[in-house]
Amino acid sequence: MPGALIAGAALAALFATPLSTYDASIIVNPPPDKIVIEIATVNGSGCPAGTAAVAVAPDNTAFTVTYSDYLAQVGVGSKPTDFRKNCQLNLIVHVPQGFTYAIASADYRGYAKLEPGATGTQKASYYFQGSSTTTPSSHVFRGSYADNWQATDRVDVAALVWAPCGEKRNFNINTELRVNAGSSDPSKTTSFMTMDSTDGDINTIYHLAWKECPRK
Repeated sequence: MPGALIAGAALAALFATPLSTYDASIIVNPPPDKIVIEIATVNGSGCPAGTAAVAVAPDNTAFTVTYSDYLAQVGVGSKPTDFRKNCQLNLIVHVPQGFTYAIASADYRGYAKLEPGATGTQKASYYFQGSSTTTPSSHVFRGSYADNWQATDRVDVAALVWAPCGEKRNFNINTELRVNAGSSDPSKTTSFMTMDSTDGDINTIYHLAWKECPRK
C-alpha cells in the first residue's frame, strides 16, 4: 500500500525507551515535532499488498511494523515455496528539522508451532538508502515448540548507524521467516512460524535514538 500512513495515537503505552545509556551527543528525550513514516514500496511473499502497516509512537521513541499474512510452513497442506517467506519494506521517514535518528533496538514477535526435529528461523536487517546493509541478525527456534516467540536485537551505542543529516534517504527493512522440517516427517505433520498480527498484537517494534545535526 504505497504512500499509506497509519496513525499510532493509541500505541503510546506499548513502546519503551530504547536504551538507558548513551554518549553525551544522544538525546534521551526525543524531539517534540512528530515524525511521519510512509510506506513507499512493499515487496515479498511475506507481505502481500495491503498486509503491512506502519505506526509511529506519539512520543517519537519508536515505530512499529505490523503484518497480517506473514507465515512460513512445511508439511501437510504446504506448497514447496512456503518454507521461506520474506518482506522488503521501503519507508519514507520525515524527521523534525535539525535532527537525525538511528535504530537502537528492534523487537520481533510472532507464533510458532514446530514438530520435534523441525526448526524455525527469523532473520532481519535494515539500512538507509545508499548505505551499506547492516549485518543480518538471526534467531533459531527448535521443535518441539508451540508458543509465542520473541527476539530482540540491540545495537551498541558505538555501532549506531545514523541517518545522514540534511539528506532524504529512505529506510529499508528486510525480514525473513524460514521453517525446516529437519528430522520431522513433513508427509504426516505441519510446522509453521508466523510474524503476523491476526490477534491485534503489535509484532515488530523499532526503538529510536535521536541526536541533533551539526549546525552549519
